[in-house]
This record gives sequence, C-alpha cells and structure tokens, in this order.
Amino acid sequence: MKRMQQGFTLIELMIVVAIIGILAAVAIPAYQDYTVRSKVSEGLALASSAKVGVAEAFYSGGTAGVTAFATAYNGDFTATKYVDDITVTDATGVITVTYSANTGPADGTTIVLTPFVDGSALADTASGNVDWACASATNTTATARGYATAGTGSLEARYAPSECK
Repeated sequence: MKRMQQGFTLIELMIVVAIIGILAAVAIPAYQDYTVRSKVSEGLALASSAKVGVAEAFYSGGTAGVTAFATAYNGDFTATKYVDDITVTDATGVITVTYSANTGPADGTTIVLTPFVDGSALADTASGNVDWACASATNTTATARGYATAGTGSLEARYAPSECK
C-alpha cells in the first residue's frame, strides 16, 4: 500500500521560517520609521494654529503685530505626549516645534517653520501672501522652492515629512 503524506517535511518548515524571517527583517525597521514620522506629524498639526496667528498678526500689524502675537503665544502652549513646546520668535515669526522624550529617535529635536512674503523674510514693507518653509536638519525642499534663508532644525531628515526635508 502507498503511504499518504501526513504533514510537512522539515525542509519545507525551514523554508517557511526563513521567508518569514526575511520579511520581518525588512518590515520592522520600516515600521519603526513610520511610527516616528507619525509622532512628528503631530507637531506640524499643532503648529498650524501658530502659523495662522503669525500670518494674521503680520497682515494686521506688520512685524510689531508678529511680536505682539509671539509674546502672547509663547509660554501658553500646553505640552502633549509627543510635543514639548512650540515657540514663535519675535518680529521674524519663525515657529520652532520641539519634540518630547516620547518620540524615540526624535527626542528633543526640532523642526523650524519660517515665514516668507514674496520670497523674503517678513518686513513691514512687504505685501503679499505669507508662505512657509519647513526645515528639519536640512532645508533642501525650502531651498528648492526659493527659500534659501530658511532656518534649520535638528530632526533627522528621514523622520521629517517630505515638505520638511
């Protein structure tokens, strides 16, 4: 009588384990970077209200309005799980997002958002739309868009959104 196969051979099981190991070796680092990037995006979402405030203050009061807004805004931010602080620099309107110790490799790093009007820094004589340049440890994207004077933060570019690289 012929004998029917009743299970997998050892070599078949070893091949399956090897395939799963290879997939895990590729997926785990990619997932870890993804989780850090999602934590970093919270800071940019929270900074959107400061961006609106700076633009509105500039339109209504020029650099003096931006200084008044920065004075009122700074110190009023309540830290979240992933963001320690968001500050606005007087007169220039530069927004700095500082990340907390819960963000893994982004602990204590910063992203900088710099406002521009017609490609120049905020000035009382400037008129037009306020555009924003975002920068991590590099400002490659900002430079490519004509904002070469945008400041840089300290967050590694691989964890920053593409707009901030």
